[in-house]
Amino acid sequence: MARPTPPLSPLHLFDTDSLIGEDDRSIRDTVRRFVDDRIRPEVAQWYESGSLPARDLAQELGRLGVLGMHLEGYGCAGMSATAYGLACLELEAGDSGVRSLVSVQGSLAMFAIWKHGSEEQKQEWLPRMAAGEAIGCFGLTEPDFGSNPAGMRTRARRDGDDWILTGNKMWITNGSIADVAIVWAQTDDRIRGFVVPTDTPGFSAPEITRKLSLRASVTSELVMDEVRLPGSAMLPEAAGLSGPLSCLNEARFGIIFGALGAARDCLETAVAYARERMIFDRPLASYQLTQAKLADMTLELGKGMLLALHLGRLEDEGGIAPAQVSLGKLNNVREAIAIARECRTILGAAGITTEYPVMRHANNLESVLTYEGTSEVHQLVIGQALTGEAAFR
Repeated sequence: MARPTPPLSPLHLFDTDSLIGEDDRSIRDTVRRFVDDRIRPEVAQWYESGSLPARDLAQELGRLGVLGMHLEGYGCAGMSATAYGLACLELEAGDSGVRSLVSVQGSLAMFAIWKHGSEEQKQEWLPRMAAGEAIGCFGLTEPDFGSNPAGMRTRARRDGDDWILTGNKMWITNGSIADVAIVWAQTDDRIRGFVVPTDTPGFSAPEITRKLSLRASVTSELVMDEVRLPGSAMLPEAAGLSGPLSCLNEARFGIIFGALGAARDCLETAVAYARERMIFDRPLASYQLTQAKLADMTLELGKGMLLALHLGRLEDEGGIAPAQVSLGKLNNVREAIAIARECRTILGAAGITTEYPVMRHANNLESVLTYEGTSEVHQLVIGQALTGEAAFR
């Protein structure tokens, strides 16, 4: 019998490190160490208890420099899009909920203020948010309007120089712990965004519990009951649906990389388990069917990584189109959840426990599959790019 050869990590076969610059690799490795030291030892318990020490983590992540890390100025690190993507990959290898905390803070709430806000709004919020001293959330989705945000019922009306905000938002990450909410509402002049301090009278954010996915994450409803805001609360540079959609594209870019982190963690776990698990007096890894599963999953993980790095390079060189973001999100999340499910079969019954991360990742990816645009919506975005025809209705 041939001697077993030293095992390789799945992405080593693709030599993807050779495609990543030294600075970006250094950032990736720093985040990986943080996840190994801070997240992995505790995340199974957080998931089981349905809790997350989000405020403590936000400050630690702020010191690490990953909150709004791809933004320039105002205490933000100004790192490359690729570095941000790689940080998301490592964070999601720990847990999708932790990556969601960072994505919502940096790519939704902070980006909305950074791109569409006034100088006063930027100075007031961005330095504190970059440090993790203030937490933000992003209120777009409503109970009856997810894939069709243009139909939102939340409304802001003028009352002298003030705005009166009324409505509900749903499935909002960070909502009940946020210090500031970016809330999108219908006005007499198109959809507008508002910077809403969460201690404003009439604002509340009850937490959503009894979740089977993203349990190590804070998810909330936002309730605005005649919330009075000064005229300066409106984001001056955002008018229409393009404002919130520009923020969603930023967050989706992070998911392109992030989902691969969950898939990689599952695959590495399955390889290690198969090498140790004895079946009929042989390692499970020595059977052809097991190796076929591992080979197929490695192919999909590697192809997803090559796509992510290519899109990251394009973004760093001048930007990518929304349809290209949809390509990455659709493919990588779809393949990541397939990898997680297949890895569970290799672990057998052990795969359903929190002793291993596989089922936790699979459950989390069920949410990632449908938030920031469902797979069906991304298919239609790509279809419109190919045909010139919009088929959303």
